[in-house]
This record gives sequence, structure tokens and C-alpha cells, in this order.
Amino acid sequence: MNKKVYVLLCLMLVFSLIFSGCAQKPAPSDTAADTIKIGWMGSLSGDQAVWGQCEFDTVKMLIEEANAKGGILGKKLEAIGYDTKGDPQEAVNVAKRLTGEDKVVAILGPNASGNAIPIAPVLEAAKVPDIATVATNPKVTVLDGKVKPYNFRVCFIDPYQGAVAAGYAAEVLKAKNAAILYDVGDDYSQGLTQFFEDYFVKKGGTIVAKEGFKSGDVDFRPQLSKIKAANPDVIFMPYFFKEVALSSNQARELDINATLLGGDGWPSEQLISMAKDAVEGSYFVNHLDFDDPEVQDFKARYKAKYSKDVELNGYLVHDAFLLLADAIQRAGEADSEKIAAALETGNVKGITGKIIIGKDTHNPEGKDAAIIKIVDGKYVFQQKFSAK
Repeated sequence: MNKKVYVLLCLMLVFSLIFSGCAQKPAPSDTAADTIKIGWMGSLSGDQAVWGQCEFDTVKMLIEEANAKGGILGKKLEAIGYDTKGDPQEAVNVAKRLTGEDKVVAILGPNASGNAIPIAPVLEAAKVPDIATVATNPKVTVLDGKVKPYNFRVCFIDPYQGAVAAGYAAEVLKAKNAAILYDVGDDYSQGLTQFFEDYFVKKGGTIVAKEGFKSGDVDFRPQLSKIKAANPDVIFMPYFFKEVALSSNQARELDINATLLGGDGWPSEQLISMAKDAVEGSYFVNHLDFDDPEVQDFKARYKAKYSKDVELNGYLVHDAFLLLADAIQRAGEADSEKIAAALETGNVKGITGKIIIGKDTHNPEGKDAAIIKIVDGKYVFQQKFSAK
């Protein structure tokens, strides 16, 4: 190669490197800075998938509506959700993914106590708050008398719910004897069982039978046969709609005529489709009156968007979102720790009632419970009832 040409090529290469180094790089996108990421976790598979899907659909709908109005603090919201499969370890994995990889500012859900309890260490390590929806076990927010700093909820708790059920059975239904059928491996079922039993006895009633089963069981006849022999006035069934449907059908097949009574794990369209006749005339404790005028607008919006009726979980996650949106607004920025601090003084009017968060409990204090009766395959509100 000619020496002059070689030198010229070298000079051109040098100048090329200099100018490429000085050239401005494209400015990083500020999309992430203008977005507030909100996590959701719950069951999208398994027996409780109908509730989890409703929750996540509600969150996506509310975020879409909020963004149409300008978002929060001038920023758009983004929903990121994952399936816990109803499994405690998977709930922990999801919490780690949402806080570690996705960098959400807060999490909504899960609905199950057994999934909400074990995620506390993950939340504390990441300093990210979580608002559980229908997780009613006391240990979700308080353990050994100490409040968990990043766990909150919008539902009342098992001691209150169990006491309401027992009080209603004793005072309104005039039951003297009660039997209990419960899931021995479920935190929710165990909690309601304990507090129903304690309060019913306190009210002068007698527990004449107490039988357990394990999640996944489909034959409840051995336990129900023992309960039948005890001849109770009411049977308390503190578990979820699938098992409620199966056990109710079998109870009626065994000619058990006692009044059936349950908690907030009952209400679902699937309960009616699986056991309409068996649960006719039964009662359960709920978080709201489905026919309350204040919930009709939300019900209509949900049905218009998804062409189906909203489940109980939709109402609770609606109020969890309201509580979170208010906390972000008062925090003044999308900072997880500041949002957690704001949640401790949360005070919003939700569609399930007034939600005033207790700083020492992270629970909504003083929420009324609704007693619902199943009449002609419909959930009919009876009255607001509180444990005294």
C-alpha cells in the first residue's frame, strides 16, 4: 500500500473515533420516570381463580379509568400482576419478583390469609407496602402484638367475623347448639373456627360437634354423619365456596336440616350454580350489601367491560385501590416508604364502607359486617350486625 494512502487512512480513522466519542447519545427515555408501577398478586389458577381473575380485572379497569383522567401526580399508572396459584411459597416468589425485578411502589392483594402472611419479610426487606383484600387472619398485619410495618388490609378480621357469625346465630337465629365443620390446614378456616367457638360459648351456646377436613377433600359424609348425630341447630362452615357447595349438598343428602352458616369465603356465582337448593335459607357474614345503591355504579362499569358480574373480591380490591391512590397523592411522590407512612393514616370512603386504618393494627377500624341470606338463589341482605 502507498505510504501516503496509509497515513491518510490512519488520520481518517482517528478523526472518526474522536467525533464518534463526542457525538451525543440518545437521551434515555423518561417513560419509566413518568409511570407509577402498581403490583397485584392473587390466584389466577386453582379453585380460587374466579376471585383472583376478578381482582386483577378490577385493578386493570380502575387503572385504565385513572389514566384516562390524568393518572396520579401527573403520572400514568401501570398494573403488573402474577398468579400465586394459591400457594404460600409461590406468593413469596411473586412478592420478590414484584418488589425486586418490577420495582412496584405497592402491591394490592392477595386475598387469602395463607398467602398474605408469609410475604411480610419480603415487603420489609424491600420497604414496599401491600394492601391485602379479603385476607382476614389477624396475623396478616399483626404478629405477637407487633404491627407489620408494610402489611395493610381493607377487610375486617377473623375475630370480628367469627364473633359476628356466632352472635347472629345466638341472638337472631336463637340457636342453642352449634356444630363446626372446618378446614384443618387453612389459616382462614382455623381463625374463624376459633373465634366462632369462643364467642358462641360466651353467648351461652354449646358446641356439640367439631369436625375437620383437609383442602382438596370431596367426601364430607363421615364428618357430617357425626354432626347429624349431635343434632345441632346450626352448622358453621368457615371455608370457601367449592367445599361449601360439596359439603352442603352432602349434608342435605343425609337429611341434615340444620341452618348452615358461613363467612366471607362463601359468596360466588359458583356456589349457587353448584348447590342452589342445598344452601337455600343459609346465612353468611359479608363485607357489604351487594344491592347497596353505592355499589351499583361500580357493578355496572365492571359488567359493561367484562360482560359478567363482579365477585366479592372486586369490591374489596376497588377499595384497596382507592386507599392506595389516596396514599400516593398524600405522599406527594411515588416513593414506597412515604406511601407506607401515608397508608398508616388512611381514611377513605369506599364502596364497602368507611375505611379508617388503625396505626397500631393496619386494619380498617369499626367496619360493619353485613348478614346475607340465600333466598331463591340470590344473596339477600338482612342487616348490619356487630359483635357486642
